[in-house]
Amino acid sequence: MSVQAAPPLETPQKAAPPRKKRGAALYEVVVPLLATIAAFVVWEGICRVFKVPAYLVPAPSEIWNETMAIGSTVAGHSMATLKTVMLGFIVSILISLPLAVVLTASPAIAAAVYPFLVWTQSIPKVALAPILVVLLGTNELPRIVITVLVAFFPLVISIATGLLSVPPELIELSRSCRASKLSELLRIRLPYAIPFIFAGLKVAISLAVVGAVVAEFVNADAGLGFLIQTSTAFFKVPVAFGALIILSVMGVVLFQIVVIAERVFFPWSSSNTTPGV
Repeated sequence: MSVQAAPPLETPQKAAPPRKKRGAALYEVVVPLLATIAAFVVWEGICRVFKVPAYLVPAPSEIWNETMAIGSTVAGHSMATLKTVMLGFIVSILISLPLAVVLTASPAIAAAVYPFLVWTQSIPKVALAPILVVLLGTNELPRIVITVLVAFFPLVISIATGLLSVPPELIELSRSCRASKLSELLRIRLPYAIPFIFAGLKVAISLAVVGAVVAEFVNADAGLGFLIQTSTAFFKVPVAFGALIILSVMGVVLFQIVVIAERVFFPWSSSNTTPGV
């Protein structure tokens, strides 16, 4: 009798090679940076070739020179806006997480509270800001409240959606094991909600920048929104464009900080993917 050799065992899949990690870094850092530089070069070329007046659309070089000429002033306004953004963002997290837990724990409370959440978003924040100034005074508190009102709603919805996304089999298993509501929340619902929570945080941090600037347009003596208003009033358009660019960079940097925090602390999250890699 002839003995046939057993088929070779399948080798386990290897971890992702370093080349793939380098490709992810290329897509996430190098390509956007090169695209941004190319956009500024085209902008500069169009302004020089067609001789666009600086009071309409200034060239990037002129924006840089005018902004750097008052660099210390611009830095002070940037820090004031960043302070408002971070305070509003932190307060929105402190409000959104327990509110989402309460909404998902009781359908009756959700039915009662949800219309009020929608009403807070249907009110134009520019119209609400002067009223808050009358109620709360001409300090930083109205600006923080406006920032919270702009940022917290998508965060509440994302967290609530994540808490309700747990497979019902796991909930039934935990209840059959007599797990408490707190244990079910901490060990099952919150881990499943992590991708949803960070998706909401990414949206909230971007909206916090918008909310802070809207508040500064109405009531502020410092901040990038205040700088844009005063610059355009005195026809210093390059400085206004510089403040606008700083705002966009601030939003991108804060967004990327949230992305990095998710990858560092929750690398298993399903949202940690890079398009095209």
